[in-house]
Amino acid sequence: MALPVLSSSGVKFRRVLAHFPQELSLAFAYGSGVFRQAGASAENGENNMLDFVFAVDDSVTWHMMNLLKNRSHYSFLKVFGPKQISSIQSYGAGIYYNTLVPCNGRMIKYGVISTDTLIDDLLHWKTLYVAGRLQKPVKILTQNENSKLQAALVSNLKSAVTAAFLMLPESFSEEDLYMQIAGLSYSGDFRMVIGEDRSKVQNIVKPNVPHFQKLYSNILQDCPQVVYKHHLGRLEASIDKSPEGQFTQLMALPRTLQQKITSLVDPPGKNRDVEEILLQVAHDPECGFVVHQGISGIVRSSSIVQSAKTILTAG
Repeated sequence: MALPVLSSSGVKFRRVLAHFPQELSLAFAYGSGVFRQAGASAENGENNMLDFVFAVDDSVTWHMMNLLKNRSHYSFLKVFGPKQISSIQSYGAGIYYNTLVPCNGRMIKYGVISTDTLIDDLLHWKTLYVAGRLQKPVKILTQNENSKLQAALVSNLKSAVTAAFLMLPESFSEEDLYMQIAGLSYSGDFRMVIGEDRSKVQNIVKPNVPHFQKLYSNILQDCPQVVYKHHLGRLEASIDKSPEGQFTQLMALPRTLQQKITSLVDPPGKNRDVEEILLQVAHDPECGFVVHQGISGIVRSSSIVQSAKTILTAG
């Protein structure tokens, strides 16, 4: 049975999608226009801006077709053509947003990312910008048969659970886990200090626990450190916080995060290998904090560049 999202959303999203070139490897909607959130935005759920991400195999061709169909969506950058737009897209988090676009009586915002860039982010957390969005419930609108992309989507969820385990205490509730996961992509995001609601993570998780359960239940059921009583809607976790247990988890983290942790711990010039440094971090009582700092470093740099790009792309 489909879990409830805001009313009539399936038909509404398909109507929006019909306005765009259909060569999409993945399209999803996210945010408060799709899933109910606690707090001030809750009453406006049906009127909030609708947010979309479109993954495309060939960015230049897709922008070329979209400029023919929807030229008015673009800022002044449209005069430079699809190659230049794709070049600007590649900076920062590798996504190009058109925002404040009127469509079917609603305001929408949509980001375009290349399939290869998305897969890279899902597997390695290069920027955690779109991978972070996909660690939270989204409404998948279309997805092609790209097995590499499918595997990367699952890998991203597993990595999110691993990182959360490292930052959580030995035992915790199911809601604690989802709060930690939902907060990953906001760690170090300067917008959480400037402009964004600081209680945003709690507002996302509390009304949407069933959606998080649907997203993570298979991974948690296969996890030896968790007793997941899905029929009771309860999770009992006992995480191995020994150095050996933490080392195993650190070694399973995405590559970019391992590199960030390495650069935090290893002073320049020593050039020890990653495995040696992660073993040292595994013995550190502050291991979870070091992981958090590493994630913050990834998110901070990508959120700053992406926000600077918005000045150009939104005109």
